[in-house]
Amino acid sequence: MNHQFENRKKMDEFIPFNKIFRGQEEIDAVIQVLKSDCWRGDGPAGREAEAFINEWLGSKYTFLTTSCTHALEMAMMILDIGPGDEVIMPGFTFVSTANAVRTRGAMPVFADIRPLDLMIDPEDVEKKTTSKTKAIVPVHYSGISADFDGLFSVINPSRVTIVEDAAQGVGARWKGRALGTIGEMGCFSFHDTKNFTSGEGGAFLTQCQEIAEKAEWIREKGTNRSAFMRGEVDKYTWISSGSSYIPSDILSAVLMAQLKKKDAIVDARKTVWESYRASLQEAENKGWITLPVIPSYSTSNYHMFYFLTKRKADRNPLLDVLKKAGIDATFHYIPLHNSPYAKKISRGSCTLPATEELAESIIRLPLYPDLATNADKIAGRVSEVIHSYFLNH
Repeated sequence: MNHQFENRKKMDEFIPFNKIFRGQEEIDAVIQVLKSDCWRGDGPAGREAEAFINEWLGSKYTFLTTSCTHALEMAMMILDIGPGDEVIMPGFTFVSTANAVRTRGAMPVFADIRPLDLMIDPEDVEKKTTSKTKAIVPVHYSGISADFDGLFSVINPSRVTIVEDAAQGVGARWKGRALGTIGEMGCFSFHDTKNFTSGEGGAFLTQCQEIAEKAEWIREKGTNRSAFMRGEVDKYTWISSGSSYIPSDILSAVLMAQLKKKDAIVDARKTVWESYRASLQEAENKGWITLPVIPSYSTSNYHMFYFLTKRKADRNPLLDVLKKAGIDATFHYIPLHNSPYAKKISRGSCTLPATEELAESIIRLPLYPDLATNADKIAGRVSEVIHSYFLNH
Protein backbone atom coordinates (compact mmCIF):
# COMPACT_ATOMS: atom_id res chain seq x y z
CA MET A 1 0.00 0.00 0.00
CA ASN A 2 1.22 3.47 -0.86
CA HIS A 3 2.71 5.31 2.14
CA GLN A 4 0.12 8.07 1.76
CA PHE A 5 -2.52 5.69 3.06
CA GLU A 6 -0.54 4.29 5.99
CA ASN A 7 -0.83 5.44 9.57
CA ARG A 8 -4.33 6.75 8.97
CA LYS A 9 -6.65 7.12 11.93
CA LYS A 10 -8.44 3.84 12.54
CA MET A 11 -11.64 3.66 10.53
CA ASP A 12 -14.74 4.66 12.48
CA GLU A 13 -17.51 2.12 12.78
CA PHE A 14 -19.71 4.17 10.45
CA ILE A 15 -18.54 4.13 6.82
CA PRO A 16 -19.74 7.29 4.99
CA PHE A 17 -20.51 7.04 1.30
CA ASN A 18 -17.82 9.54 0.34
CA LYS A 19 -14.86 11.20 2.01
CA ILE A 20 -12.50 13.71 0.42
CA PHE A 21 -8.91 12.50 0.23
CA ARG A 22 -6.72 15.41 1.20
CA GLY A 23 -3.43 16.21 2.83
CA GLN A 24 -1.01 19.03 3.47
CA GLU A 25 -0.39 19.33 -0.26
CA GLU A 26 -3.78 20.93 -0.92
CA ILE A 27 -3.36 23.34 1.99
CA ASP A 28 0.10 24.37 0.85
CA ALA A 29 -1.14 24.89 -2.71
CA VAL A 30 -3.92 27.21 -1.57
CA ILE A 31 -1.59 29.18 0.68
CA GLN A 32 0.81 29.67 -2.22
CA VAL A 33 -1.96 31.17 -4.35
CA LEU A 34 -3.26 33.33 -1.50
CA LYS A 35 0.23 34.78 -1.10
CA SER A 36 0.44 35.51 -4.81
CA ASP A 37 -0.97 38.40 -6.81
CA CYS A 38 -3.25 36.17 -8.89
CA TRP A 39 -6.43 34.76 -7.39
CA ARG A 40 -8.48 35.08 -10.57
CA GLY A 41 -9.02 32.36 -13.14
CA ASP A 42 -6.66 31.41 -15.97
CA GLY A 43 -3.65 32.15 -13.78
CA PRO A 44 -0.47 30.12 -13.22
CA ALA A 45 -2.18 27.35 -11.23
CA GLY A 46 -4.95 26.96 -13.79
CA ARG A 47 -2.55 26.85 -16.71
CA GLU A 48 -0.36 24.33 -14.88
CA ALA A 49 -3.35 22.03 -14.32
CA GLU A 50 -4.45 22.33 -17.96
CA ALA A 51 -0.95 21.48 -19.20
CA PHE A 52 -0.79 18.53 -16.81
CA ILE A 53 -4.08 17.14 -18.09
CA ASN A 54 -2.99 17.55 -21.71
CA GLU A 55 0.24 15.65 -21.12
CA TRP A 56 -1.37 12.97 -18.96
CA LEU A 57 -4.34 12.22 -21.20
CA GLY A 58 -2.98 13.14 -24.60
CA SER A 59 -5.39 16.00 -25.11
CA LYS A 60 -4.43 18.87 -27.39
CA TYR A 61 -6.59 21.46 -25.64
CA THR A 62 -7.94 21.52 -22.09
CA PHE A 63 -9.90 24.38 -20.54
CA LEU A 64 -10.72 24.26 -16.85
CA THR A 65 -14.31 25.20 -16.06
CA THR A 66 -16.36 25.91 -12.97
CA SER A 67 -18.21 22.59 -13.36
CA CYS A 68 -18.87 19.73 -15.74
CA THR A 69 -22.31 21.28 -16.20
CA HIS A 70 -20.67 24.37 -17.65
CA ALA A 71 -18.38 22.28 -19.85
CA LEU A 72 -21.46 20.56 -21.28
CA GLU A 73 -23.14 23.93 -21.81
CA MET A 74 -20.05 25.13 -23.67
CA ALA A 75 -20.23 22.08 -25.94
CA MET A 76 -23.84 22.81 -26.85
CA MET A 77 -23.00 26.46 -27.53
CA ILE A 78 -20.10 25.50 -29.78
CA LEU A 79 -22.38 23.16 -31.75
CA ASP A 80 -24.93 25.97 -32.00
CA ILE A 81 -27.59 23.62 -30.67
CA GLY A 82 -30.98 25.33 -30.73
CA PRO A 83 -34.75 24.94 -31.09
CA GLY A 84 -35.69 22.07 -33.36
CA ASP A 85 -32.46 20.16 -32.66
CA GLU A 86 -32.25 16.85 -30.80
CA VAL A 87 -29.42 15.45 -28.69
CA ILE A 88 -29.40 11.76 -27.72
CA MET A 89 -28.23 10.72 -24.25
CA PRO A 90 -28.95 7.89 -21.80
CA GLY A 91 -32.02 8.26 -19.62
CA PHE A 92 -29.82 7.12 -16.74
CA THR A 93 -27.66 10.19 -16.20
CA PHE A 94 -27.37 13.31 -14.08
CA VAL A 95 -29.70 16.18 -14.91
CA SER A 96 -26.83 18.40 -16.16
CA THR A 97 -26.49 16.27 -19.29
CA ALA A 98 -30.03 17.16 -20.31
CA ASN A 99 -30.07 20.70 -18.93
CA ALA A 100 -27.17 21.68 -21.19
CA VAL A 101 -29.44 20.86 -24.12
CA ARG A 102 -32.57 22.47 -22.68
CA THR A 103 -30.81 25.77 -21.96
CA ARG A 104 -30.37 26.04 -25.73
CA GLY A 105 -34.04 25.35 -26.42
CA ALA A 106 -33.28 21.93 -27.92
CA MET A 107 -34.75 18.54 -27.04
CA PRO A 108 -32.91 15.81 -25.11
CA VAL A 109 -33.81 12.38 -26.49
CA PHE A 110 -33.35 9.54 -24.02
CA ALA A 111 -31.93 6.19 -25.07
CA ASP A 112 -31.83 2.96 -23.09
CA ILE A 113 -28.74 1.38 -21.57
CA ARG A 114 -27.24 -2.07 -21.86
CA PRO A 115 -27.83 -4.17 -18.72
CA LEU A 116 -24.34 -5.68 -18.90
CA ASP A 117 -22.32 -2.48 -18.43
CA LEU A 118 -24.97 0.28 -17.89
CA MET A 119 -23.73 2.21 -20.94
CA ILE A 120 -25.88 3.81 -23.62
CA ASP A 121 -27.12 1.14 -26.02
CA PRO A 122 -25.90 1.80 -29.60
CA GLU A 123 -28.87 -0.13 -31.01
CA ASP A 124 -31.31 2.18 -29.25
CA VAL A 125 -29.25 5.19 -30.32
CA GLU A 126 -29.74 4.08 -33.92
CA LYS A 127 -33.49 3.79 -33.38
CA LYS A 128 -33.66 7.26 -31.79
CA THR A 129 -31.56 9.02 -34.45
CA THR A 130 -33.51 11.30 -36.78
CA SER A 131 -32.81 14.10 -39.22
CA LYS A 132 -32.97 16.44 -36.21
CA THR A 133 -30.21 14.66 -34.29
CA LYS A 134 -27.14 16.89 -33.97
CA ALA A 135 -25.19 15.21 -31.17
CA ILE A 136 -24.91 12.14 -28.98
CA VAL A 137 -23.72 12.38 -25.38
CA PRO A 138 -22.46 9.02 -24.10
CA VAL A 139 -22.06 8.97 -20.32
CA HIS A 140 -19.12 6.94 -18.99
CA TYR A 141 -20.92 5.63 -15.94
CA SER A 142 -18.89 4.55 -12.90
CA GLY A 143 -15.56 5.25 -14.63
CA ILE A 144 -16.05 2.69 -17.41
CA SER A 145 -16.00 3.54 -21.11
CA ALA A 146 -19.05 3.60 -23.33
CA ASP A 147 -18.94 1.34 -26.40
CA PHE A 148 -17.45 3.62 -29.03
CA ASP A 149 -17.20 0.90 -31.66
CA GLY A 150 -20.93 0.40 -31.31
CA LEU A 151 -21.64 4.13 -31.46
CA PHE A 152 -19.36 4.72 -34.45
CA SER A 153 -21.19 1.94 -36.30
CA VAL A 154 -24.62 3.60 -36.00
CA ILE A 155 -23.92 7.31 -36.51
CA ASN A 156 -22.78 9.49 -39.37
CA PRO A 157 -19.83 11.41 -37.82
CA SER A 158 -20.05 14.11 -40.48
CA ARG A 159 -23.56 14.98 -39.28
CA VAL A 160 -23.74 13.83 -35.64
CA THR A 161 -21.16 14.97 -33.08
CA ILE A 162 -20.09 12.91 -30.07
CA VAL A 163 -19.77 14.93 -26.87
CA GLU A 164 -18.45 12.77 -24.03
CA ASP A 165 -19.95 13.22 -20.58
CA ALA A 166 -16.87 11.94 -18.78
CA ALA A 167 -17.78 13.45 -15.42
CA GLN A 168 -17.08 10.08 -13.81
CA GLY A 169 -14.40 9.01 -16.29
CA VAL A 170 -11.33 11.17 -15.62
CA GLY A 171 -8.29 8.98 -16.21
CA ALA A 172 -10.24 5.99 -17.54
CA ARG A 173 -9.60 4.76 -21.06
CA TRP A 174 -11.10 3.11 -24.14
CA LYS A 175 -8.64 0.90 -26.02
CA GLY A 176 -5.82 2.87 -24.40
CA ARG A 177 -7.23 6.28 -25.32
CA ALA A 178 -8.28 8.60 -22.53
CA LEU A 179 -11.97 9.22 -22.09
CA GLY A 180 -12.78 12.80 -22.97
CA THR A 181 -10.41 12.71 -25.97
CA ILE A 182 -12.30 10.32 -28.25
CA GLY A 183 -15.36 12.35 -29.21
CA GLU A 184 -15.08 15.83 -30.69
CA MET A 185 -15.49 17.23 -27.18
CA GLY A 186 -15.13 15.84 -23.66
CA CYS A 187 -16.43 17.13 -20.35
CA PHE A 188 -14.95 16.37 -16.91
CA SER A 189 -16.08 16.92 -13.32
CA PHE A 190 -13.90 17.73 -10.32
CA HIS A 191 -16.77 17.81 -7.83
CA ASP A 192 -15.86 16.57 -4.37
CA THR A 193 -17.53 13.20 -5.07
CA LYS A 194 -15.12 12.53 -7.94
CA ASN A 195 -11.72 10.81 -7.95
CA PHE A 196 -9.83 14.10 -8.21
CA THR A 197 -11.50 17.17 -6.78
CA SER A 198 -11.31 20.90 -6.34
CA GLY A 199 -14.63 20.92 -4.49
CA GLU A 200 -16.43 22.29 -7.53
CA GLY A 201 -14.93 22.34 -10.99
CA GLY A 202 -14.67 20.72 -14.38
CA ALA A 203 -12.88 20.77 -17.70
CA PHE A 204 -13.63 20.95 -21.41
CA LEU A 205 -11.36 18.98 -23.77
CA THR A 206 -11.00 18.90 -27.53
CA GLN A 207 -8.49 17.90 -30.18
CA CYS A 208 -9.76 20.45 -32.71
CA GLN A 209 -8.14 23.89 -32.98
CA GLU A 210 -11.32 25.52 -34.30
CA ILE A 211 -13.38 24.13 -31.41
CA ALA A 212 -10.67 25.16 -28.95
CA GLU A 213 -10.76 28.74 -30.21
CA LYS A 214 -14.52 28.90 -29.74
CA ALA A 215 -14.27 27.29 -26.29
CA GLU A 216 -11.76 29.89 -25.18
CA TRP A 217 -14.09 32.71 -26.25
CA ILE A 218 -17.18 31.16 -24.67
CA ARG A 219 -15.69 30.51 -21.25
CA GLU A 220 -14.30 34.07 -21.17
CA LYS A 221 -17.72 35.70 -21.51
CA GLY A 222 -17.66 35.57 -25.30
CA THR A 223 -14.52 37.69 -25.60
CA ASN A 224 -10.98 37.20 -26.84
CA ARG A 225 -9.62 38.35 -23.49
CA SER A 226 -7.38 35.28 -23.17
CA ALA A 227 -5.65 36.18 -26.43
CA PHE A 228 -5.26 39.74 -25.13
CA MET A 229 -3.69 38.47 -21.89
CA ARG A 230 -1.21 36.47 -23.97
CA GLY A 231 -0.33 39.61 -25.94
CA GLU A 232 -1.75 38.25 -29.19
CA VAL A 233 -4.14 41.21 -29.69
CA ASP A 234 -3.79 44.81 -28.54
CA LYS A 235 -7.31 44.96 -27.09
CA TYR A 236 -10.08 42.49 -26.47
CA THR A 237 -13.70 42.63 -27.55
CA TRP A 238 -16.96 40.71 -27.81
CA ILE A 239 -16.51 37.80 -30.24
CA SER A 240 -19.35 35.39 -29.51
CA SER A 241 -21.99 34.42 -26.99
CA GLY A 242 -20.51 33.13 -23.76
CA SER A 243 -20.44 33.24 -20.00
CA SER A 244 -18.01 33.26 -17.06
CA TYR A 245 -16.86 29.66 -16.82
CA ILE A 246 -13.28 29.97 -15.54
CA PRO A 247 -12.48 28.71 -12.01
CA SER A 248 -10.29 30.80 -9.73
CA ASP A 249 -6.63 29.90 -9.32
CA ILE A 250 -7.39 28.90 -5.72
CA LEU A 251 -9.57 26.02 -6.93
CA SER A 252 -7.10 25.18 -9.69
CA ALA A 253 -4.30 24.90 -7.13
CA VAL A 254 -6.33 22.39 -5.12
CA LEU A 255 -6.96 20.39 -8.28
CA MET A 256 -3.28 20.42 -9.23
CA ALA A 257 -2.35 19.07 -5.79
CA GLN A 258 -4.84 16.25 -6.33
CA LEU A 259 -3.60 15.46 -9.82
CA LYS A 260 -0.02 15.14 -8.61
CA LYS A 261 -1.05 12.13 -6.53
CA LYS A 262 -3.44 10.67 -9.12
CA ASP A 263 -1.71 7.28 -9.27
CA ALA A 264 -1.90 6.77 -5.51
CA ILE A 265 -5.57 7.78 -5.52
CA VAL A 266 -6.51 5.38 -8.31
CA ASP A 267 -4.44 2.53 -6.83
CA ALA A 268 -6.24 2.94 -3.50
CA ARG A 269 -9.66 3.04 -5.16
CA LYS A 270 -8.78 -0.06 -7.17
CA THR A 271 -7.88 -1.88 -3.94
CA VAL A 272 -11.30 -1.11 -2.47
CA TRP A 273 -13.13 -1.96 -5.72
CA GLU A 274 -11.40 -5.32 -6.05
CA SER A 275 -11.98 -6.17 -2.39
CA TYR A 276 -15.70 -5.56 -2.79
CA ARG A 277 -15.87 -7.67 -5.93
CA ALA A 278 -13.98 -10.59 -4.42
CA SER A 279 -16.01 -10.56 -1.21
CA LEU A 280 -19.34 -10.34 -3.03
CA GLN A 281 -18.60 -13.00 -5.65
CA GLU A 282 -20.31 -15.69 -3.55
CA ALA A 283 -23.48 -13.58 -3.30
CA GLU A 284 -23.51 -13.36 -7.10
CA ASN A 285 -22.89 -17.09 -7.40
CA LYS A 286 -25.93 -17.70 -5.19
CA GLY A 287 -28.05 -15.63 -7.60
CA TRP A 288 -28.80 -12.81 -5.17
CA ILE A 289 -26.98 -9.95 -6.90
CA THR A 290 -25.22 -9.00 -10.14
CA LEU A 291 -21.70 -7.56 -9.94
CA PRO A 292 -20.22 -4.90 -12.27
CA VAL A 293 -18.34 -5.89 -15.41
CA ILE A 294 -15.46 -3.96 -16.97
CA PRO A 295 -15.49 -4.57 -20.76
CA SER A 296 -12.23 -5.70 -22.33
CA TYR A 297 -11.91 -2.43 -24.26
CA SER A 298 -12.16 -0.33 -21.08
CA THR A 299 -9.60 0.60 -18.42
CA SER A 300 -11.51 1.74 -15.35
CA ASN A 301 -10.60 4.57 -12.99
CA TYR A 302 -12.56 2.78 -10.23
CA HIS A 303 -14.81 5.74 -9.62
CA MET A 304 -17.68 3.68 -8.28
CA PHE A 305 -18.60 0.22 -7.04
CA TYR A 306 -22.18 -0.84 -7.52
CA PHE A 307 -24.16 -4.05 -7.62
CA LEU A 308 -27.70 -4.88 -8.71
CA THR A 309 -30.21 -6.88 -6.71
CA LYS A 310 -31.73 -9.67 -8.77
CA ARG A 311 -35.14 -8.91 -7.30
CA LYS A 312 -36.17 -5.27 -7.36
CA ALA A 313 -38.14 -5.76 -4.15
CA ASP A 314 -34.88 -6.43 -2.29
CA ARG A 315 -33.16 -3.15 -3.13
CA ASN A 316 -34.70 -0.74 -0.60
CA PRO A 317 -34.84 -3.21 2.32
CA LEU A 318 -31.22 -4.17 1.69
CA LEU A 319 -30.22 -0.50 1.62
CA ASP A 320 -31.89 -0.05 5.01
CA VAL A 321 -30.06 -3.06 6.44
CA LEU A 322 -26.71 -1.81 5.17
CA LYS A 323 -27.29 1.64 6.65
CA LYS A 324 -28.28 0.15 10.00
CA ALA A 325 -25.02 -1.78 9.89
CA GLY A 326 -23.11 1.51 9.53
CA ILE A 327 -22.48 1.25 5.77
CA ASP A 328 -23.73 4.35 3.97
CA ALA A 329 -24.82 2.64 0.76
CA THR A 330 -27.16 4.45 -1.60
CA PHE A 331 -29.03 4.17 -4.90
CA HIS A 332 -28.48 6.58 -7.81
CA TYR A 333 -30.33 8.64 -10.41
CA ILE A 334 -34.06 8.72 -10.88
CA PRO A 335 -34.18 8.15 -14.67
CA LEU A 336 -34.62 11.45 -16.47
CA HIS A 337 -37.19 10.19 -18.95
CA ASN A 338 -39.60 9.58 -16.06
CA SER A 339 -38.99 12.94 -14.38
CA PRO A 340 -41.77 15.56 -14.14
CA TYR A 341 -39.92 17.99 -16.41
CA ALA A 342 -39.19 15.38 -19.09
CA LYS A 343 -42.86 14.44 -19.18
CA LYS A 344 -43.76 18.12 -19.50
CA ILE A 345 -41.52 18.79 -22.50
CA SER A 346 -41.73 15.43 -24.30
CA ARG A 347 -44.06 14.86 -27.20
CA GLY A 348 -44.95 11.33 -26.17
CA SER A 349 -44.30 8.62 -23.63
CA CYS A 350 -40.85 7.05 -23.42
CA THR A 351 -40.17 3.56 -22.10
CA LEU A 352 -36.62 2.44 -21.35
CA PRO A 353 -36.93 -1.07 -19.86
CA ALA A 354 -33.28 -1.66 -18.96
CA THR A 355 -32.93 1.81 -17.45
CA GLU A 356 -36.04 1.38 -15.34
CA GLU A 357 -34.92 -2.05 -14.14
CA LEU A 358 -31.51 -0.67 -13.19
CA ALA A 359 -32.89 2.33 -11.34
CA GLU A 360 -34.90 0.05 -9.06
CA SER A 361 -32.13 -2.44 -8.35
CA ILE A 362 -28.82 -0.55 -8.09
CA ILE A 363 -26.91 -0.18 -4.83
CA ARG A 364 -23.69 1.84 -4.63
CA LEU A 365 -21.17 1.18 -1.87
CA PRO A 366 -18.76 3.63 -0.19
CA LEU A 367 -15.56 3.98 -2.20
CA TYR A 368 -12.74 6.42 -1.46
CA PRO A 369 -8.97 6.15 -0.83
CA ASP A 370 -9.06 6.13 2.97
CA LEU A 371 -10.91 2.79 2.87
CA ALA A 372 -7.97 1.05 1.21
CA THR A 373 -6.10 0.21 4.44
CA ASN A 374 -9.14 -1.71 5.69
CA ALA A 375 -10.59 -2.74 2.34
CA ASP A 376 -10.84 -6.50 2.97
CA LYS A 377 -12.36 -5.98 6.41
CA ILE A 378 -14.95 -3.52 5.14
CA ALA A 379 -15.80 -5.65 2.10
CA GLY A 380 -16.18 -8.65 4.39
CA ARG A 381 -18.53 -6.67 6.57
CA VAL A 382 -20.66 -5.76 3.56
CA SER A 383 -20.70 -9.39 2.47
CA GLU A 384 -21.85 -10.55 5.90
CA VAL A 385 -24.73 -8.06 5.88
CA ILE A 386 -25.82 -9.14 2.40
CA HIS A 387 -25.63 -12.84 3.26
CA SER A 388 -27.60 -12.33 6.46
CA TYR A 389 -30.28 -10.38 4.61
CA PHE A 390 -30.80 -12.93 1.83
CA LEU A 391 -30.67 -15.94 4.14
CA ASN A 392 -33.60 -14.39 6.01
CA HIS A 393 -35.55 -13.32 2.95
